[in-house]
Amino acid sequence: MIHRPSPAPLALAVALACLQAGALAQTAAQHLPDVVVVAPTPLPGVGIPKAQIPAAVQTAKGADLDASHAPDLSDYLKRRLNGVYVNDIQNNPFQPDVNYRGFTASPLLGTPQGLSLYLDGVRLNQPFGDVVSWDLIPRSAIDGLVLMPGSNPLFGLNTLGGALALTTKDGRSAPGTAIDMLAGNHGRRSATLEHGGSNEAGWHWFLTGTKFRDDGWRTDSPSDVGQLFTKLGWADERTDISVTAAHADTDLNGNGLQDVRLLARDYASVYTKPDNTRNQQNLLSLALRHALRDDLTLSGNVYYRDIDTRTYNGDINEAALGESLYQPTLAERTTLRNAGYTNIPVSGATSANTPFPKWRCIANAITNSEPNEKCNGLINRSHTVQTQYGATAQLTATTALAGHENQFTAGAGYDGNRVRFNQSSEYGYLDSARGVVGTGVFADGTQDSENAEDSRVDLTGSSLTWSVYATDTFAITDALRVTGSGRYNRTKVSNHDNLIAGGTAGSLDGSYVFSRFNPALGLTFTPKAGINAYAGYNEGSRAPSAIELGCADPANPCRLPNAMAGDPPLRQVVTRTIEAGLSGRVAGALNWNAGVFRAVNRDDIQFVADDQAGFGYFRNFGKTRRQGVELGLNGSATDTVNWGANYTYLQATYQSAETFNGEGNSSNSAALEGNPGFEGTIDVKPGDRMPLTPRHLFKAWADWRLLPTVRVGVDMNAVGDSLARGNENGQHQADGTYYLGPGKVGGYAVFNLGADWQATRAVKLYTQVNNVFDRRYASAAQLGATGFRSDGTFIGRPFTTPVIDGERALLHSTFVAPGAPRIFWVGVRVEFGRTGS
Repeated sequence: MIHRPSPAPLALAVALACLQAGALAQTAAQHLPDVVVVAPTPLPGVGIPKAQIPAAVQTAKGADLDASHAPDLSDYLKRRLNGVYVNDIQNNPFQPDVNYRGFTASPLLGTPQGLSLYLDGVRLNQPFGDVVSWDLIPRSAIDGLVLMPGSNPLFGLNTLGGALALTTKDGRSAPGTAIDMLAGNHGRRSATLEHGGSNEAGWHWFLTGTKFRDDGWRTDSPSDVGQLFTKLGWADERTDISVTAAHADTDLNGNGLQDVRLLARDYASVYTKPDNTRNQQNLLSLALRHALRDDLTLSGNVYYRDIDTRTYNGDINEAALGESLYQPTLAERTTLRNAGYTNIPVSGATSANTPFPKWRCIANAITNSEPNEKCNGLINRSHTVQTQYGATAQLTATTALAGHENQFTAGAGYDGNRVRFNQSSEYGYLDSARGVVGTGVFADGTQDSENAEDSRVDLTGSSLTWSVYATDTFAITDALRVTGSGRYNRTKVSNHDNLIAGGTAGSLDGSYVFSRFNPALGLTFTPKAGINAYAGYNEGSRAPSAIELGCADPANPCRLPNAMAGDPPLRQVVTRTIEAGLSGRVAGALNWNAGVFRAVNRDDIQFVADDQAGFGYFRNFGKTRRQGVELGLNGSATDTVNWGANYTYLQATYQSAETFNGEGNSSNSAALEGNPGFEGTIDVKPGDRMPLTPRHLFKAWADWRLLPTVRVGVDMNAVGDSLARGNENGQHQADGTYYLGPGKVGGYAVFNLGADWQATRAVKLYTQVNNVFDRRYASAAQLGATGFRSDGTFIGRPFTTPVIDGERALLHSTFVAPGAPRIFWVGVRVEFGRTGS
């Protein structure tokens, strides 16, 4: 066994050296930084200084997002926050996979989710798969964010690698009116309105709305985003109560991964189309904070949220790749003519090498005879209706304990949801533009074929979670504090199959209960102003969702997101995290930090491919580990220049032996037996690197105020190479015949440039250029069978021999998520009644 060195000894040595240098330099300190106060729970309430939280917490203000010109929240996260990177699997700016320390918050079902997300204490992870729809978050309403690392139990279920807590503006923090408009290349245009205010009677109000449209830089990939956010509240010296109402309506086209060969011919091309997602969201919440007395505060919220999601995806039908899709037979031509079709190919009139999948598909669809084998396209539809509701209440006491400072918070929460999920697949054929045209015949199990498929799903699911939690921060001395926390969660998940009755084979009916107490313990040490050390241990868990429990049977694999089958129970995912670090401030203007972390997951829920093309199932995976080093530095060179840089070394590995489907991997079991191009498995051993997890992340930025009214900013985001999905064993190699692409994506660095000009006190002009040097790169990759030649034309039966058990070898390639080319826009922001305007 190869023993891979742990980064911890090196990191601790670096951190100790930084501590010594920082302590010596403190004698030159001129002033202390402002104290950043952070809420220790998702519910905004009484905060504590960031230095007293035993973790590497990162924060940002709404003004920081504005200065970066980030069009959405995920863009700011990937450009500025340490340890964050993005996989553009869907290749739409509003549908990214956002990753932190190797854990993911994704809008895609089937992606292992490991980050929790809150807006003013309201959980935004959706009940169906814990997914996060970034397009539903109102960017212009964000007043601040906190990225809490680790498996902090106070942030509830699914906090495996971290939690992102967002707070929104109100009429006191954002008074006045602002209009922001921008326009750029690829048809990008946007308009945002903000208005806020307050009066002497204690009332405060805030409203913001955004309309964003973009034609997209890839073929047929427009985005249309509409967001509306309102808040009305009343406050006095002891009480603050507010009601929030929000609505979002989005129409997104994200055409996903592309074959590397086709991407080399046309960087804007798509594999198949369309790939459309439409979301509608309504959110209503009531928040309260009341000081019962000077040292005792009550806070809480009640919320309701509904989401309606419809998807319409044109995909290739992998079941047809090994079939004969050439010119129709005599019987098929007769069927077509009897149905009124003309211009049908006549036998001998064309080359046998010229494919006619359209005609073979239509002929078989008319008779419902093997359309699943003779149609090379599928139109997959889904409709999901989700309803979330809940309440949380907590008390915070800041009363001294035994003569020492102490802050204690205890709370309880209730979260419920209900989901209705429908799916269907319609057989179709690919047109010349690689779009899928439907035939009106659906995969409902009625095909005249021994391989008849039924991909229909009609599932109703619900879950109820009760939780109680508490945290206490006690000052042992003025410099040393200890924090103990814990949360108990009890979740009940129920599924009801509306197609197959309970007790019948294949039914999705089931009821499951998951419960666990997750603890945390940490220390912070501040020996002198400007120096801080921390160490902590915490545990978090995630209960399986309805979709995972509905697709967990190896004997009945499903096609995501197109079908599910009856299941055996899954176990909860449990993560245990330890981390330690140091931070300091030198000469009053230079801030530094260094830390190490290790997170070990047990019973990860992974979507594992099955030996049926495109199918798979959820299962618990034994053990995985993510560990690394984080370093950061920022400061001010002069009064006009601010700069910063951070670096993360991430080692994400499997820690249990496992067998995966390796269909697109050149080292799979079939290839090793002398049958390349056939389906086979690959073996993963402890220490093998997890796919889509780069080892190195480096970010740097600088803001330079050239004139009192002119600011220029530049930032760089560098990401190391990562393995493709399907190459979990790291052994895939292209052979030029059966396997045509690499097993990983290379590292890349992207530079962005922005500038502001405060033309008047009320008018600001700005511009932003992302990917200044027009770098071509990929942020993710996956191995799989391809249905096209290098010129983009469809190919059936790429290899006619050999034939094994009635199957033929398939052509495989690497599919990548291409990074956006140079994108620029210019804008104007006009403010009325704002402070200083």
